[in-house]
Amino acid sequence: MTDLAPYAVTEANSRGRRVQEPAPVARGEFQRDRDRIVHCTAFRRLEYKTQVFVNHEGDLFRTRLTHSIEVAQITRSIARALHLNEDLAEAVALSHDLGHTPFGHAGQEALNTCMKDFGGFEHNLQSLRSVDVLEESYADFNGLNLMHETREGILKHCSPKNAEGLGDIGRRFLEGRQPSLEAQLANLADEIAYNNHDVDDGLRSGLITLEQLDGVPIFARNRHVVESAYPGLGGRRLIHETVRRMVNLMAVDLIEQTRANIAEAGVLSLEDVRAAPRLVAYSPVLLPELRVLKTFLRENLYHHYQVLRMTDKARRIIQDLFGAFMNDPRLLPPQYQFMARSDKPRAIADYIAGMTDRYAMKEHRRLFAVGEIF
Repeated sequence: MTDLAPYAVTEANSRGRRVQEPAPVARGEFQRDRDRIVHCTAFRRLEYKTQVFVNHEGDLFRTRLTHSIEVAQITRSIARALHLNEDLAEAVALSHDLGHTPFGHAGQEALNTCMKDFGGFEHNLQSLRSVDVLEESYADFNGLNLMHETREGILKHCSPKNAEGLGDIGRRFLEGRQPSLEAQLANLADEIAYNNHDVDDGLRSGLITLEQLDGVPIFARNRHVVESAYPGLGGRRLIHETVRRMVNLMAVDLIEQTRANIAEAGVLSLEDVRAAPRLVAYSPVLLPELRVLKTFLRENLYHHYQVLRMTDKARRIIQDLFGAFMNDPRLLPPQYQFMARSDKPRAIADYIAGMTDRYAMKEHRRLFAVGEIF
């Protein structure tokens, strides 16, 4: 890796791993992190975890896996433009959703409700728990033993109460300090990806229409540019050309505004990054348009009655599973029965959070459907 900015994360200024390991051969430490994430069980399960639509509703919609790959692509491209550590940025992007429950945000909200008397449930903390504790691939340690800066980037949000129990990785939330620019970047690349692919999937599903999107300036303006350049273009090509221009607009704006913020703050080192305000940001011109887009998606897609019907079913599945396992932990698989001896609610939350959409539905049928035996 060459030509990194002086404020980028490197192996030299990294805080390293919790368990010391021999240096990797023919790859860097952050490449090793990325590779471990791609090969871990939680990453594979993302293929069958939903974004907005439950996995079985169609093969054309994004899943957590395709979303994570899109986030990684956007993150790596912007990291290169800003001369940041691309391998670290990509590792954070690929791992940011590892702790998500089945059924998207509806599943998370339901599990958090179930866990309200037992410390709650938050998917960023669960993602960190996955890579620190739950993955079982290595003889010398639990989890993946990732670099400090990768783990730091996974933990985007954290309450002071939870931060107090996380040691070094939670300290920045108590001290009001920032993560690396690579972590900040992955966070906003996530937003770029889901804002745009939710528009695409919403149109593909028929839950939102092009006519409705005429009231969203950032979409309407880019659609007009496409129609002017390609008269008569319609269908999927019109949508894709419009959405890809939106992605490019957001990425370029982020690059330019972040460069300006870095220069204005006089940042010259990683320590300067940690002491500064958030530096990776959109411009004041673009930000209001993005708020309009997010409001549109919330009101017209996420709260569409067909989506709400699905999320209501999802909540009931999560609540039923949690209640059944709390009532009788012997219903859990053996490894989770063992974990439940020391912390039954958290073991159940770990089991449910690790489920894919279709596995959760199958497990629910096993426990509650008359006539289902296996």
